Amino acid sequence: MIPKIVKAKHIQDFTLHLQFSDGTEGDVNLEDELEGEVFAPLRDPAYFEQFTISPELHTLVWPNGADFAPEFLYDKIQIPA
Repeated sequence: MIPKIVKAKHIQDFTLHLQFSDGTEGDVNLEDELEGEVFAPLRDPAYFEQFTISPELHTLVWPNGADFAPEFLYDKIQIPA
């Protein structure tokens, strides 16, 4: 089953705290993933913070159409100790 993001909070810089529908939650740093034309605008911290959770895709999306697959984000979670 594809994980669904239910909550997302900006922590700092390019790090978000994500919570998934199965209860898994943790921090994800996306700084190293912001390559290519669609992700370049996200390198601006103010723009990066403009994410929302898409009700159709159940993942993070930005105004320019950039998004990350929820399973990719799920795999990148760093569970707090």
